[in-house]
Order: sequence, then C-alpha cells, then structure tokens
Amino acid sequence: MNEIKPQLHYSLLSHNTFGIQAHADCFIQYTSVEQLLQAIACYREHYAGRPLLHIGGGSNLLFMQDFPGVILHSAIEGVELLAQEEERVLVRVGAGMNWDSWVEYSLSQGWYGLENLSLIPGEVGASAVQNIGAYGAEAAQFIRKVECVDLSDGSLRTFDVEECDYGYRHSVFKTLHRGRYAVTHVQFALSLRFSPNLSYHGLTSALQESGKTEANLTAQDIRETVIAVRRQKLPDPQVQGNAGSFFMNPVVPVSLYNRLKESHATIPCYRVDDDNVKIPAAWLIEQCGWKGRSLGKAAVHARQPLVLVNAGGASGKDIMELCRCVQADVRERFGIALQPEVMILSNFCI
Repeated sequence: MNEIKPQLHYSLLSHNTFGIQAHADCFIQYTSVEQLLQAIACYREHYAGRPLLHIGGGSNLLFMQDFPGVILHSAIEGVELLAQEEERVLVRVGAGMNWDSWVEYSLSQGWYGLENLSLIPGEVGASAVQNIGAYGAEAAQFIRKVECVDLSDGSLRTFDVEECDYGYRHSVFKTLHRGRYAVTHVQFALSLRFSPNLSYHGLTSALQESGKTEANLTAQDIRETVIAVRRQKLPDPQVQGNAGSFFMNPVVPVSLYNRLKESHATIPCYRVDDDNVKIPAAWLIEQCGWKGRSLGKAAVHARQPLVLVNAGGASGKDIMELCRCVQADVRERFGIALQPEVMILSNFCI
C-alpha cells in the first residue's frame, strides 16, 4: 500500500472552477480507502481541532479565504459491474472519477439513463452529495447505494438510496451529515434498454431543431445535444471562472406564484406538486436587470444569468458581493429569497 503524501501550503487554484486563489495548510489526495484512513490518522495526529474538508472537483465551491486546516481529495476511480439482470445493471464507480467520463463510459457499455446529465462538471462522489440534475433528470434516480468513510472515526458505512433523503439539490450529506462522511464509491442502477427522457422542453426543442425525432433517437443523440446546449449557454471555466448555476431555482407556493402573475404576466414556472411551483432563478435575475452586468471583477453571465463569473482576478469576496446584490434586488422586486447552490467557504463554518 502506497503512503499518502501530505502537501503543505497547497494552492487550491486548480481545485475550484471559479479560479479563486486560495491555499490550504495541508492537502492530501488519496487513491484508495486505505489511503483515506491514513489521511484521517494524519489529521488526528497533526491537525486535530482544525478544520477538515473533503472536496471533489471544486465545481461547486467558493473560497472566501485561505483554508487553515486539511483538505482531502479523492482520486479513487474505476468501474465495477456488480450485477446484470435482463433489463438493468448495477455498477460501482469510484468517487474520484470525472462525472462526464463516467457518463460517456456508461453509454459506451450500453448502460442507459445518464445521458441527460452529460457534461455536468465535477466528480462522481459529488453527484451523490449534491444530487446533480439537468434536462429532466437527477442523479438520485439512478443511485442505489453510497459507500462512505466517517471522517470522525474512520468507520465504513454504506447508505441505501432511501437513507440519502434526496430532493432538489438536496441530500442528507448536505444537512444532517454535512461534512461528516467522505464518499468513496457510488452504486448506480442503469437500464439495458434505451428509453429517452424528453420531459424537459428545452431539450426536446433542441433535438427537433437538429432533425431528430423520437422514432430514430439514440442515447448518443441526447448526449451530444445536451453537450451542445450546455456549451452554448454556459461559459467554459477554463476561459472564464465560474461554478455553473450559482443559485437554486426557488420553489414557492402556488398562491405566491398566482399573485406574482397578476403583475408579471410572463413569469414562467414548473409544477412541483399540487401546492408548489419552481420559478427559474435566471428569469428573476434577468427581470432585475442583472444579465450581463458587472460589479467590480465579478459579473453575471451575458447568456445565462444563473451563472456568476470571475471576470478576471476576482476574489471570493468579490463574487459574494455580487451574489448579495442580486439576492437583494430579487427579494425587493419579487419577495423571493434566492439561495446559493454553491458551497461558500467562509469563516470555516463548513
């Protein structure tokens, strides 16, 4: 078993897609559960009482300052076929595997379901924590088990999907067990028969524009279309630092939506249940005049107002100041509180 190699005063620039310069007192990357247990022992011996944070690809993080503790990062990869039935497979995937690489691989094997989630940044472990979603699909639809290590004592625990309390961008790993567990592997149940998920109108329209019909549609067609749409709408973090969607789409009572519709006739919504609807945060932000606007070194993206970007040399505080201004304007005009989807690392309350 290879020994871990703690790195001191480690730059986190390549570990956050916002491109914010910050440093960790200690950074440990591990490639196995055994190495993760070594890392936990190292933390206890040398850094006990200081902050401990486990990160993925950094596509959902905003560092407000340097991190005065230990950051752990998984490099556990690999795909293992656990079971195959007539119509589905059960597959175990390392938490450190790039999410889109996993989606691409799954389709190459004839395992279907994840195509709508193509090109979402980040790693497999984060998909189980964030319950990533796009174009009518969510990771929780396919997750069956989440294998973890308890960072407090090194014990192993496997969560059944029912224990994960999945909801819109929500899981037990973000609430009750926030910061307690490191995901090591995720088990997915995927279909051996392709059945297109065309529940999202924007995806259906894009497919129609490309001449695709449901009769001749393939999973690869959906993947390629999703990738094209995402690249058209969203900035490349390699070019302009960002964390994708900065805000969650607010879920509000139908009664509030009906009141807003009286003065904003074009306000869109998506029904959640009989009592609640989801309003696109991008629409709210654009109505407040923020689309394409800058505030110092931070800006709202010109094509997708849900995305806040590093316009060049921005600090975490610059991004947060823009966030607060957008929130204030939306609250004043619509009476709706936008909640960040991004994890904001400030004062080490993690």
